[in-house]
Amino acid sequence: MPSSHLTVLEQSAVRYASSPVFKVPRLDLSTKQVLSWESITYSQFQSDVERFARYWSRVLRQDGIPPRSVVGIWLGGMTYTDVLHIYSVCRAGYIPQLFSLRLPNPEVIYELLQRAGARALIHDSSFASLLDSAPVPTHLAATSEQVDPQNEPLPVLYNGQPEEIVFIFHTSGSTSGSPKLVPCSYKWLETTIRKAHQVSTPLASGRQDVTVWMGSMCHIGQTFMLMGSLQHGSCVIQPTAIAFSSDELIDMVARCGLNRLNQFATFLATHLRNSRKDAKLLSIIQNLDEVLYSGLPLAREEEDWAYRSGVNLKNLFGSTECGAMLLSIGGRDRSAPLLRSLDGVSYGFVPTEPSAQTESGHQSTARMLELVIYAHSGDCPDASLRSADGHLHTGDLFQEAGPGSYVFRGRDDDWIKSENSLRCDTKAIEDHVRATCGTLIQECIVVGSGRPSPALFVEPAGNVDSDKLKREIIRKTRQFHSRRYLHERITSTNMILIVEPGTLPRTATKGNIRRKAVEEKYKDTLDAIYGVTC
Repeated sequence: MPSSHLTVLEQSAVRYASSPVFKVPRLDLSTKQVLSWESITYSQFQSDVERFARYWSRVLRQDGIPPRSVVGIWLGGMTYTDVLHIYSVCRAGYIPQLFSLRLPNPEVIYELLQRAGARALIHDSSFASLLDSAPVPTHLAATSEQVDPQNEPLPVLYNGQPEEIVFIFHTSGSTSGSPKLVPCSYKWLETTIRKAHQVSTPLASGRQDVTVWMGSMCHIGQTFMLMGSLQHGSCVIQPTAIAFSSDELIDMVARCGLNRLNQFATFLATHLRNSRKDAKLLSIIQNLDEVLYSGLPLAREEEDWAYRSGVNLKNLFGSTECGAMLLSIGGRDRSAPLLRSLDGVSYGFVPTEPSAQTESGHQSTARMLELVIYAHSGDCPDASLRSADGHLHTGDLFQEAGPGSYVFRGRDDDWIKSENSLRCDTKAIEDHVRATCGTLIQECIVVGSGRPSPALFVEPAGNVDSDKLKREIIRKTRQFHSRRYLHERITSTNMILIVEPGTLPRTATKGNIRRKAVEEKYKDTLDAIYGVTC
């Protein structure tokens, strides 16, 4: 099995040289409609990576930056050229530290660069005017036409030791105003490649699999899926937007041969809802070899409807720290949604409390189990992310539905996931509101699971003018939110809802506000705020 994403590419560029690895849209500049989908072959991809690697090797060497240094890459991660930057910086012998455009505050970027010991930053053009005080040399991301290696020799491909770092991701949610570093070793990467091979194995022989970009290459989801696609000679379509329309989905099937749909649950749900009213769309989705979703659970009603309608649905459960971990069984029977561990890993499902037993002595099957990634599992992340016992305690809770088969039951902490499957620390927001607005509010809670951004429900302290209270909360929390990811920010009074004191749903025992119950009770109100149409 290949030891890195670069050796995967080298081997596949020989095996599948003339096959398309990417299809990218060519747009009508006035209408933004896709005129055609242009193919990029495996051999061209490999050649472009090497050309960009020679270019960045020269540029970074001129800055006095030696190989094996950390180099920040701050890009959207949604285009072919973005992939070239990520792969080529690795191929030049450097360690990419990956930032997406969803973290727009340069001060936070500076802190993360310094924490990782980065020596340079390659960035999207939209940030050029914000980087005057950068602590490292900065370089504008190059276009293919601009890349001129000037006869720079191609560096020897670096073969790292198992514990050496190959790239650095970041957790998608902020902790104390800043994401955590997620350093990834060659050992971790090799295990991840094996897992990606399993997930992306073609389901039909004799033809090339065609999938679609799932998310930013600056996050683990699409990085993982691309490594799987490359191993099987599959093709990946670059959509016009990550939340592409159902019309674009139909077009990708018709003109690109899409046969495996990979999407975050929030975006897939849009197609499923549309297919209830569109027989053609439903037929297309039913005939896909696989419809794989990840990031957060589908609503139970949508999942049940998809299975009843004959959609070949699969759920891939993972995290930034570990990549994919569990995959649903799939098929047509009642066990289809159940999750199982991927092969070649070492996980535990550990009871969160002593197991309850019935009077007859039989253990209750309703106990909650936490997913634990054992230290000797190849995908257990860097020691800085593990607990004192050396293992990774994920905080993800499950119930065992059968031997080795599990149902996800949520998290034991205070995180929610946005529509992009990025995490949001609701407790941090709530604590800050209480600290800065304590005399104005009685209680508050943050909701927004599967939404673009969070919303804040507030029970005021006494009779107040609701609009004035909203404006005051925004004013007092503005600096706090300026340091957070876009999907974690509350910067508009539209995202603050004032309700009567004592009206938010609470637990019967401790009186804690129930986040999920608030989401359900105010669903219509939230739909209206976010502009959801059914």
